[in-house]
Amino acid sequence: MTNQPYLLGATPVPGGTRFAVRSTAEQVELCLFDGPAERRIPMTRDGDVWTVTITDPAPLHGYRAHGEYDPARNQWFDPAKLLVDPYALELDRPFVQSRRLAAYGEDTADIIPRARIVTPLTDSPAPPLFRPGRLIYELNVRAFTMRHPAVPQAQRGTLAALAHPTVIEHLRKLGVAAVELMPITAAIDERHLPPLGLRNAWGYNPVVPMAICPERVPGGVAELVATVAALREAGIGVILDLVFNHMGESDVQGGTLSFRGLDPDVYARTPDGTLINDAGTGNTLDASRPAVRAMILDALRHFARAGVDGFRFDLAPVLARGPGFDARAPIFAEIATDPILSSRIMIAEPWDIGPGGYQLGQFPDHWLEWNDKYRDQVRRFWRGDGRAGDLATRIAGSADIFASATSRSVNFVAAHDGFTLADLTAYAERHNHANGEDNRDGHGDEVSWNHGVEGPTDDPAILAARHASVRAMLATLFLSRGTPMLTAGDEFGRSQQGNNNGYAQDNDTTWLDWENRDDALEDFVARLGQFRRDTPIDWTDWLADAEWRTLSGDPMTPGDWDGDGFALHLPLGDQSLTLRFGRARGVSAIRGTVIQS
Repeated sequence: MTNQPYLLGATPVPGGTRFAVRSTAEQVELCLFDGPAERRIPMTRDGDVWTVTITDPAPLHGYRAHGEYDPARNQWFDPAKLLVDPYALELDRPFVQSRRLAAYGEDTADIIPRARIVTPLTDSPAPPLFRPGRLIYELNVRAFTMRHPAVPQAQRGTLAALAHPTVIEHLRKLGVAAVELMPITAAIDERHLPPLGLRNAWGYNPVVPMAICPERVPGGVAELVATVAALREAGIGVILDLVFNHMGESDVQGGTLSFRGLDPDVYARTPDGTLINDAGTGNTLDASRPAVRAMILDALRHFARAGVDGFRFDLAPVLARGPGFDARAPIFAEIATDPILSSRIMIAEPWDIGPGGYQLGQFPDHWLEWNDKYRDQVRRFWRGDGRAGDLATRIAGSADIFASATSRSVNFVAAHDGFTLADLTAYAERHNHANGEDNRDGHGDEVSWNHGVEGPTDDPAILAARHASVRAMLATLFLSRGTPMLTAGDEFGRSQQGNNNGYAQDNDTTWLDWENRDDALEDFVARLGQFRRDTPIDWTDWLADAEWRTLSGDPMTPGDWDGDGFALHLPLGDQSLTLRFGRARGVSAIRGTVIQS
């Protein structure tokens, strides 16, 4: 199974290249491009799969589909639209927005990316390097090195830059076990961004699931394989953040780019035909359809063969909807029994915006899950309005949420979505005016506090308090049971000037400022990373022998859990570890050496 080419896409066969695409159209044409000239070749239908084998294919291809055009009846077939191969692995150019993409009868061959013919990966991948409990480092490939002085100018903002020795040295200094890459697949800007002079900086709006972004990964699949290999050589795994909840064709006003013009049934609909919007994008992939799940699994296998350790799924409940969320959805068993995917790390963002969309703790026992309760309750405690008992529950692995023997919690206090770690201690309100939506976008009720002044200040007392809060949250993160996740730049004080929804800021707002780093904070995080690597925080049985005490060393009483801190004493063979968490004194960990926040 692992060495067979996919049923769909462009694959080498004896005597040529076989092209196959799923479509419910009346006729499908393969479109071959060698320069500006287009050659159209009729395809043969077998069920809903159209195929043709070509002995001399051109370097680039796409499809055109013929049939009825009646959007009210979910029929979108327009032969004027060049359609991207859903199984494309590389594209010759980025996507661009245009009104022509949604205009019936207007040809789009000059603006739609064409797929390159790339031999599919077939090797069986090595086992993952990453193990739960070790540090995940979330990063935006483009923003990470756009301003990195050591990375050559031509390489900045690309995936290959992650293999630069200076970058790897930084990752190893922090003790990063795996980088979690925000989407590196080709995406299209949302329709409202180009008129505002903005572009999507995050990439959570893909058009097809496997095609590598020509800007972030200009070397295509080969660059992905080489970069993953270089990181693995340094002992660092790779986790890909993937989007299988929607595609960039958006709602009924969106463009016809690929699936809509080939097989519009990939999108979930209500009984009256209305597009379901559980992803907040106007459309939602229907993973209850076997063909959609097959496509998702093929995409996961492709990236696993490139060497990645695992995957983080954006708005993961969509994977298990049909239309309601089902913890026993077929895709979970299909992943668990797949000879390639069963060994990969799976991480769910366990919420979407559909009915019953909050599913924290409901994913399979071998999946990890982003834990927003950890994020918010850690913030509240250090802000001054949270309970010590809630903090203790999160530090102990959130057993009230995850019933398994090992904690499945991905612990974080800040992520790409929301305030940066520094900003959540400097801003009480969002400041998203640059996004062009009158400051209405982004989360309006984040758990943050400005310590008395909104935004930048020169007041030494306020700066000291902010620094103490940041260090307390970082220390809590690294001393908690579960899998810690740190977002790139938070280790040295990155700021987005109060913008808590930087998705549209492909500029200095989100690009990391490497030359003005807080070196002291970075060194503090490095010490935390080393301490965690040297200390068995994730022993499955450590709670059995733990002693919870007051900050003065007395046994905890029920009323103490409403107080302002506690101490956790852990016997470690012939040594012991004492962790102290107190609002007035920050965090300290005592085991031969002391880490003081």
